[in-house]
Amino acid sequence: MTSAELTALAAIEEGKFAQAFPSFGPERRGAPVMAFVRVSETPIVTREKVYEPNIVIVLDPTLLKIVNVEAGLQKGGIVILNTSKSVEEIRKETGLKAKLATVDASKIAMETMRVPITNTTMLGALVKATGLIQLAGLSEPIKHRFGPIAEKNINACTRAFEETKVVEG
Repeated sequence: MTSAELTALAAIEEGKFAQAFPSFGPERRGAPVMAFVRVSETPIVTREKVYEPNIVIVLDPTLLKIVNVEAGLQKGGIVILNTSKSVEEIRKETGLKAKLATVDASKIAMETMRVPITNTTMLGALVKATGLIQLAGLSEPIKHRFGPIAEKNINACTRAFEETKVVEG
């Protein structure tokens, strides 16, 4: 949810329209959670779940074994994945056919922030893979959200931007 909120705030700062919201079901505490973001050049009137995304970001690579992350993904869409594996390994293990962006966000988070929390780290991958928002536009929302630890989050985000690999489907 944090990544979704920060993305929406950065988009709004850039003069775009945006909304971010979570989707909670009957899951137990600690279960996978989905969050949605819409970004547009025009006002957004719908408030429903996103059924056909352009972009899917997977913070936890173990979800690939239990969730079809390509379900509903629009043609030309992209899956952005936190993984230490190569694109070839991912495709072989999962059968993913979409355009992929990969980054070892877990490693970056541990080395940069000393915690295995990848939400801001994956925002760097989002920017690199899509250009949906500007990397510099994330600084203020991150500072506002994280205060004294913002600089570590910004550094992790920037490093992920630099290390993300994007491969066509």
